Amino acid sequence: MMRTIPIPIYNRAYDIVIQDTFFAESACPALGPHVSGRACFIVSDSTVAPLYAESATRMLQAAGADSVTQTIFPAGEESKTHSTLCGLYSAAVEAGLDRKSVVIALGGGVVGDTAGFLAASYMRGIDYIQMSTSLVAHVDSSIGGKTAVDLPEGKNLIGAFHQPKLVMIDPLTLRTLDDRQLRCGLAEVVKYGVILDAALFAKLETIVPQLLARDAETCMAVIQRCCELKADVVLEDEFDNGLRAILNYGHTFGHALEKITGYRLYTHGEAIAIGMAMAADLAILVDATEARRELRTRQDALFAALGLPTRCKRSDGAPEQILAAMQQDKKYEQGKNRLIVPDGIGTVHMQPDVPSAPILEAIRNRCD
Repeated sequence: MMRTIPIPIYNRAYDIVIQDTFFAESACPALGPHVSGRACFIVSDSTVAPLYAESATRMLQAAGADSVTQTIFPAGEESKTHSTLCGLYSAAVEAGLDRKSVVIALGGGVVGDTAGFLAASYMRGIDYIQMSTSLVAHVDSSIGGKTAVDLPEGKNLIGAFHQPKLVMIDPLTLRTLDDRQLRCGLAEVVKYGVILDAALFAKLETIVPQLLARDAETCMAVIQRCCELKADVVLEDEFDNGLRAILNYGHTFGHALEKITGYRLYTHGEAIAIGMAMAADLAILVDATEARRELRTRQDALFAALGLPTRCKRSDGAPEQILAAMQQDKKYEQGKNRLIVPDGIGTVHMQPDVPSAPILEAIRNRCD
């Protein structure tokens, strides 16, 4: 049965649809209104395309697409660049895309972000659909309309808000993820428990074996809950001016760690797990409440059970390098460190002006 989560943004409403047969049956009833009679342009990467591009093409054709073409770029965060984007622009022109065409982002977070920005900027904006294939994309990056590519100076520094017309999630794609990529997405799942839903966090503590085994019913329920939480946040703060910032819990630390290690040493989720650990330490350094101590203990234990790191090595980069990279983050404003600080399991807040000294101490605490 297809599960639908509506995102009724004014003039840009769309649905998240979740079903475990999309790729197996090459069919999605929700596609027709968005692609019928239109040219579709699949953007995917070298890992995902061999697995799902053929099924996606059949799906689009069955939904009435006028034509389906595709382009593929090398998998990995290092491809999420302006250079890759320029190549996609050229491929779109060569394919004859016009303002009625639809971009299909077939892949995980890197594909979704890059293809989404292609759609946001090509001919001043055309429609796109997210066909998510990774856990990170299922629960986070495919939802909410954030699109971007990276610069050498930092992640997601060139981008736009551009809502998709549809988000499609097939949980069975988790079966084609390797264990490391599955754990990468689980870091984002844990994040939702910390920032918004103590009951979800407590549930995660009891279902680690099922998650790691990719149990279909368990994964479906967790994905749906995370989508509901993300949808609620996006509806309240589409353009990241307030509440939506909490979704960046651990990300300022984590993005900096990714950057200084060249996006090759850690997956996104591994870096974010370490970043969340640093943020938990920072919270205690600022105000060592019992709730914050409990959060740190349980968060560390859950990450350990899931096989995610909470520490990095000084050989990866000096703590001072991590702090310097953090200060090139989008959330750094007017010379001030703005960070999401946890108050306990299920609740966080934005700390608008955090001194550098406790941030540096929090980083050092997690560097061996």
